[in-house]
Amino acid sequence: MKLRLLASTAALAVLLGTGMALAGPEEAARWIADEFQPSTLSVDEQMAEMQWFIDAAAPFAGMEINVLSEGIPTHSYESEVLTKAFEEITGIKVNHQILGEGEVVQAVQTQMQTGRNLYDGYVNDSDLIGTHSRLQLAVNLTDFMAGEGADVTNPGLDLDDFIGLPFTTGPDGKVYQLPDQQFANLYWFRKDWFDDPDLQAQFKDLYGYDLGVPVNWSAYEDIAQFFTVTVQEINGERIYGHMDYGKRAPDLGWRMTDAWLSMAGAGSVGLPNGRPIDEWGIRMEEGSCNPVGASVTRGGGTNGPAAVYAIRKWDEWLRAYAPPSAASYDFYQSLPALSQGNVAQQIFWYTAFTADMVKPRSEGNNTVDENGFPLWRMAPSPKGPYWEEGQKLGYQDAGSWTFFKSTPVDRMKAAWLYAQFVTSKTVDVRKSHVGLTFIRDSTVRHESFTERAPKLGGLVEFYRSPDRVLWTPTGVNVPDYPKLAQIWWQQIGDVNSGAFTPQQAMDRLAAEMDLTMSRMQAADEAANVYGGCGPRLNPEVDASEWIGKGGAKAMLDNEKPQGVTIAYEDIIQRWQ
Repeated sequence: MKLRLLASTAALAVLLGTGMALAGPEEAARWIADEFQPSTLSVDEQMAEMQWFIDAAAPFAGMEINVLSEGIPTHSYESEVLTKAFEEITGIKVNHQILGEGEVVQAVQTQMQTGRNLYDGYVNDSDLIGTHSRLQLAVNLTDFMAGEGADVTNPGLDLDDFIGLPFTTGPDGKVYQLPDQQFANLYWFRKDWFDDPDLQAQFKDLYGYDLGVPVNWSAYEDIAQFFTVTVQEINGERIYGHMDYGKRAPDLGWRMTDAWLSMAGAGSVGLPNGRPIDEWGIRMEEGSCNPVGASVTRGGGTNGPAAVYAIRKWDEWLRAYAPPSAASYDFYQSLPALSQGNVAQQIFWYTAFTADMVKPRSEGNNTVDENGFPLWRMAPSPKGPYWEEGQKLGYQDAGSWTFFKSTPVDRMKAAWLYAQFVTSKTVDVRKSHVGLTFIRDSTVRHESFTERAPKLGGLVEFYRSPDRVLWTPTGVNVPDYPKLAQIWWQQIGDVNSGAFTPQQAMDRLAAEMDLTMSRMQAADEAANVYGGCGPRLNPEVDASEWIGKGGAKAMLDNEKPQGVTIAYEDIIQRWQ
């Protein structure tokens, strides 16, 4: 009670670190003037929003909370800058820890399993939406905002402005997570090389069509071969036509569950995820919440022809067209390696690395010119031969604020205030200029990004286009992401090592996924662990009963049709 009374004063002196500082309007005005520009709000509107935070945070002033996220530039900015702003404005101290993605997932899983409050809030990928909506261990934000958390929910939050909200919404229509950052895996290429007249003529003589942005995987493969095998050197430097990674680590599994199979066309038609078969190959019938299997013998697609084709191409391209070191790279090593300037294209490139790829040449980035304009561009992902119109075309990470019922309510409320602060309209444009991971439609349409767009290689145009809905995270077919995701990387690693063929590896993966889901089914039937929405596996039948008959797609007679490309300028015109 004493803390509540003290906190209500406008010029509250609160303990910050080892000294005393004021928390209130003066600090908000200073941060708005010095840091939070530009903004979609006027200065007066920013001040009004910050005053709401000051008032709502008053009961929690002096509290110290802990939150966790993975390490990308956006979260570094939050951890290093926005925590300080939040503390000075509200009096709440936030320890925003940054760990690797695998460690974040492990911490989330540990808190769910043990009920111990490890962190008061997590930036947890929306890939876990199927898990959170089933286990009901995460806070249902829709009900929380309308009920227990109404007093700490910003009236200016504007959920409709969040472009990734469909990814964080469960089958019950409830929002379980609040997007904090988003990035898509698009196609990346060296436009300066593609525009070279001599290279254009040479490519057309060899392949019979124009060197341009590949529309299909056939063209991507031709371009990879052209630069790695035919061109080999540019300006005396060895160059390559492809970049990827192959290190045996959890990253390798996410490389595949992050829509690689659906880019080849392995899933079903449907957005944001295929129904009945999603990008993991897990089958769940329309109108149901019960997954029924991953194996083709149960109606799934994890080891079907399209999925096996996808894994085979990943392995072949990594061996034949990427730098030799790529096989030992992980996710965090492969993407920044492009800044060395020796790779022509990458089919699976995350826009989260745009911030690093636009750094000046003086910082070792060889893919921008002397004036800071990129020599590269991003474009839509090429489609595999099994892809059909109406399918998702790639992955979009949506790191989203997630809270668990095991967190004490007062600590969760303070963390919820911080989550809203770092995603608020007051802060979001500035944060997006730092991290380039858009979450708000109003932000990406702000005039400051119109001015900056020529130096961002197509990022702004993509996020302003209707095409952005074709890139989506893992969806609700996956009943328990932490348990199933960890199965992938060992099987994929065995392909690259030569221990198994792609078909053998995917057969084994599908069988292990079904085995794991059978255990979930038993737990759900015995103790309602998944709220009745756990797996209910189909009986196994011969694969011929499903392949091409509503299950996995039948193998194509020709998996390498004629390559097709498009001019980058035509893409930009369509996006605009």
